[in-house]
Amino acid sequence: MSVLPAAVIAVGLVSLPAAAQTPDVPARPARAVPADQPPYPYADCLGAAKKHGESASYAKWHCDELVKKGWVKPPKR
Repeated sequence: MSVLPAAVIAVGLVSLPAAAQTPDVPARPARAVPADQPPYPYADCLGAAKKHGESASYAKWHCDELVKKGWVKPPKR
């Protein structure tokens, strides 16, 4: 047996037990999203839009677009 194939086999055998073992990773528990992170309440979106000088109709459109993106919770109707 030549040196190169013997080295490949030796490296393969040495690394096999390490590759076969996988650490047990516990599932991450679900966490509550803080109020200062998305999705924000719809009423807060409307208030912020009006505070920035947007008209009522534009503020509603803007917040509706943010609902589609997941940044704002849908309004309660």
